[in-house]
Amino acid sequence: MEPLGRIGGATVDVLRVLLDGERPRWGLEIIKLTGRPSGSVYPLLDRLERHGWVTSSWEETDRRGPRRRMYELTADGAREGQRVCARAAARTSPVRSPRPREA
Repeated sequence: MEPLGRIGGATVDVLRVLLDGERPRWGLEIIKLTGRPSGSVYPLLDRLERHGWVTSSWEETDRRGPRRRMYELTADGAREGQRVCARAAARTSPVRSPRPREA
């Protein structure tokens, strides 16, 4: 597994969705859950897969409609994803408001 280099908000959002699931997710589901556009989610999923963080496969189903590409974190990807999300949460933790002044 390779390090990702730059990790932005979209990466963190996608990792959170993949970490929250007990099952593989399909691309459109990830787009809906993150609120990110397909033009950022699909290239990001491709990047995560090329770096060994995610695996993907075509859905096996008898349902009608197009097949869906399913994405899921690798064991190493899940470990790194948790670390990345924890670091992002620490950076965005709420700032304490100043104490009101006494008159």
